[in-house]
Amino acid sequence: MLKGKRILLIVAGGIAAFKSLELIRRLRERGASVRCVLTESGAKFVTPLSLQALSEDRVYSDMFSLTDESEMGHIQLSRDADLLVVAPATADIMARMASGMADDLAATVLLATDKPVLAAPAMNVRMWTHAATVANVQTLKQRGVHFVGPNDGAMACNEFGPGRMSEPSEIADAIEGLLVPAAAERPLAGKRAVVTSGPTREAIDPVRYISNHSSGKQGHAIASALAALGADVTLVSGPVAIADPVGVATVHVDSADQMLAACLAAGRIDLAVCAAAVADWKAARPAGSKIKKKAGAPPPGIELAPNPDILATLSKPGPQRPALVVGFAAETENLVANAIDKRQRKGCDWIVANDVSPAVGTFGSERNTVHLVSASGVEDWPTLTKGEVAMRLAGRIALHFGLPPKAEAAE
Repeated sequence: MLKGKRILLIVAGGIAAFKSLELIRRLRERGASVRCVLTESGAKFVTPLSLQALSEDRVYSDMFSLTDESEMGHIQLSRDADLLVVAPATADIMARMASGMADDLAATVLLATDKPVLAAPAMNVRMWTHAATVANVQTLKQRGVHFVGPNDGAMACNEFGPGRMSEPSEIADAIEGLLVPAAAERPLAGKRAVVTSGPTREAIDPVRYISNHSSGKQGHAIASALAALGADVTLVSGPVAIADPVGVATVHVDSADQMLAACLAAGRIDLAVCAAAVADWKAARPAGSKIKKKAGAPPPGIELAPNPDILATLSKPGPQRPALVVGFAAETENLVANAIDKRQRKGCDWIVANDVSPAVGTFGSERNTVHLVSASGVEDWPTLTKGEVAMRLAGRIALHFGLPPKAEAAE
């Protein structure tokens, strides 16, 4: 979605600067080129060499480089990019932006630009809620600066609250939202989608549960990719440790029963992508209190009952059936054969098959090798990042609806 887009990333001085390295990687995965400006204080947290290695471009920091300034380097830097991103946006650099200062290269570039600016704040909760910062943020918003975050969470200073910088994937999603505004590049506009993601937890007693190792990374990436192509997406997520995607309505659930109820509550939809790793079984009669271990007694028996089949339920013929239902098959053996069988048994339109055998170990990783199984055959996709798998799948979905997406042209 960001192919051909040029990002000028300004890295200011805060502990969250380490996230800028991951942000560069995320942006380049999506096709963007990244050039970095590193402040003097930012260099206390990340090195120019690290930024240069990941961006594969020179890192700028010196306001008075004779070579650059003979060509008005700070002006050129501010105008060459499609978007300026300040991450982390510290209280200091936002104050200097609000005051119109130009005392270093970063501040000067921000003052000289005629391009949009996105800031990702990161600071202590008291600094974020201080009246001076609140006023500065309001001033910058009035001038057209865009913001992503901050999030609530634990901080390096051992405090908790708003001020934690958004995750790199969230910032990348916000960048896509700013740089891909044209309706022609949102071919799924007007389509309503439900995506399931992550594991489910099936209670044995109030402290124990049945679950699996799903991280939710693939399902969350699919929700983001569909939203980037214009779809109105509801993400139904089991318990995961990753942030909710930007621009997506997220419903948090624990059990398979809750996940099915949330999918049905979404109402009439055009598309369902069931990427969640739903537990096949649950405890038939969960204990109301913690099951106690008794000395010398054998382990208690747990009677299991089948969980509702979310994919089969959504695939059931009828007026409420989505026009396209996509399931996932995580297999440890006979991958394609099992996926073909699953598509026929569940009644869905497509199955995305991925190998989760111990030798491959895709749960929690950043890459995936999948096969797209449909009535017309099997497509073998190369090993891709989960973000790239999501974008390719979103592109295929757009083509299915007869809407050629820009994302497909890059393949």
